[in-house]
Amino acid sequence: VSHSTIRGLSDRLGRHCHLLQEQLRPAACPREPIVLDGFRTFEHSQYWPMDLNLVVGQSLFVYGFNDAELRRSGTMRPKQRARRLELEKKFGRPDPQATRRQVEKLLRRIVPPGGAVVLRTDEHRAYPQSISRLKDRRFQHDRTSSKAARTTRNPLFPVNLSDMLLRHCSSNHKRETIAFSKSRQSILYRAAIWTVWRNYMKDRSENAKRGTPAMARGIL
Repeated sequence: VSHSTIRGLSDRLGRHCHLLQEQLRPAACPREPIVLDGFRTFEHSQYWPMDLNLVVGQSLFVYGFNDAELRRSGTMRPKQRARRLELEKKFGRPDPQATRRQVEKLLRRIVPPGGAVVLRTDEHRAYPQSISRLKDRRFQHDRTSSKAARTTRNPLFPVNLSDMLLRHCSSNHKRETIAFSKSRQSILYRAAIWTVWRNYMKDRSENAKRGTPAMARGIL
């Protein structure tokens, strides 16, 4: 079959998984600490980086995700800087407030009005700005350096493990790959498929067989 057939089926499956996740996700405020982080990837080329913002519970249940566009940064050769300027003149410069806006939107969806939750993040400057705008919700915001050892004792372990599984299971997110996603929509569809697999099919432990995150949360 042609690659477009596979892509069409994959996109359709992604839409179904997104709907399934939203139907099964608890509408009440999470009763466990939740961890927020941005998973760095890119669409089409490395001139268009983005963050896949993930919210993961202590039970390893993925409550939700969304995307935030970023501007390419880091060391670039003069030719690369000129190319970035050329692309931004043609398509526009990414919103510098995208992370703050998208994190606020994601937390608004997961924590209902009047809810109170323990939120753990790294020291990204946009996160406190997002939380400060959600005045009808209460957050105990605990921050951990992203440079801390990524062990099971790290408060950010649930989301660090999710980041690792995303790179391990998804060829479009591997380092120096030629299988990168050509559009942001494809990234989101594949993330929805991964979320359903992670929440409702994948055991929380490779060896102990403790059940899925959804079973730990009492959803299934």
